[in-house]
Amino acid sequence: MMRLSDQLSFSLQLFLRQKFRTLMALLAVSIGVMSVLLLTGLSEGARQFVLQEFSLLGKDTLIMLPGRKETQGGLPPLTGESSRDLTLEDAAALNRMAEVEYTVPLIAGLSEAYVGGLNRELIVLGSNERLLELRGIRLQLGRNLPANSEQTNTPVAIIGAEVAQALFPTSSPLGEWIRLGDRRFRITGVLEPSGVSLGTDMSNAVIIPIQASQQLFNSPGLFRLLIKLYSEDKLKTVQPAMLKLIASRHAGEPDVTLITQDALLATFDQILGVLTAAVVGIASISLLVAGVLIMNITLISVTQRTAEIGLLKALGAPQRTVLGLFLLEAAILALMGALLGVILAVFLLTLAHLNWPSMPLEMPLWALISAVSVAVSVALLFAWLPARKASRMDPVDALRGVANAH
Repeated sequence: MMRLSDQLSFSLQLFLRQKFRTLMALLAVSIGVMSVLLLTGLSEGARQFVLQEFSLLGKDTLIMLPGRKETQGGLPPLTGESSRDLTLEDAAALNRMAEVEYTVPLIAGLSEAYVGGLNRELIVLGSNERLLELRGIRLQLGRNLPANSEQTNTPVAIIGAEVAQALFPTSSPLGEWIRLGDRRFRITGVLEPSGVSLGTDMSNAVIIPIQASQQLFNSPGLFRLLIKLYSEDKLKTVQPAMLKLIASRHAGEPDVTLITQDALLATFDQILGVLTAAVVGIASISLLVAGVLIMNITLISVTQRTAEIGLLKALGAPQRTVLGLFLLEAAILALMGALLGVILAVFLLTLAHLNWPSMPLEMPLWALISAVSVAVSVALLFAWLPARKASRMDPVDALRGVANAH
């Protein structure tokens, strides 16, 4: 019976003798494991980022969109098209409900901004003073939009930190004028750098009063309406009442969609989960390629080492010892390749996180365990046939160098 140390020494001799083939096998396994972990890390990072973004709304917040979506669990309408616009009057009616703390109307669009001889295309958000509170965005300088700004057309604006740096590189933007389209707005505040919020880069955005945005974009209808409740306990009971109220204002048609945070997160979680499974499945194909390469290496090893196998069997080594010897070689190759793949994946994910710090890029533990386990399992599976062939060789014929002896 061979000791484990002897088996490891036997395998090491093979690796040193077949350096190129060993290197190719290590690269194949490492690339397979790296691909699985890298794609899983990116997918999981995107999933966590989306869930983080939408969870900031809070469970006591509803999103109302123009357009009716009948299918439960599906995506909301992306275009916002409907027979009737969602208006500021609708928002005011909802705001009068006892369960509603406040509403935040939204209109979004792109506009060219001009300051002196500088210009820049910006995201323009029309809303009210409650938007910053609801989204957890802070001011770096200045003050918020005026109170009850949805009822006035005051030409004021809050700009993002990147906008301030680009258009006012040497001076403070507070009190200065910025022209959006054919309208001028006085800057009253600058946002703290906050990255992307609900798909909008707030550092490259301008916030103006909702009525001013309606005139700027010639759009009486709202893009979205965020509704903050006093308590999430009222969430289920208030939704039918809101739909009934809107229907009464829209000629009996409940032509809006109400979305809760849980429904939104569940939909995105399901979609991103399917995408993660798909990319992992595609990346796993490279592990099968690595398994085929290990099988070929094992076959070559059996052919080249028939005399050694014959000597082992002549000395009394049973079939299971010879079988285990070649399977051990395949397992060592797979483990070393998997370790190299893990190191490469961690390095690349760390590099990506440094470039995109807002994206939580990290490999899940289940992906790490699964990738290494699959790599070793595939290697053992593909190496079993040539290893079995070696274990069944006749010792006399093997000593004579007959590779196909049985």
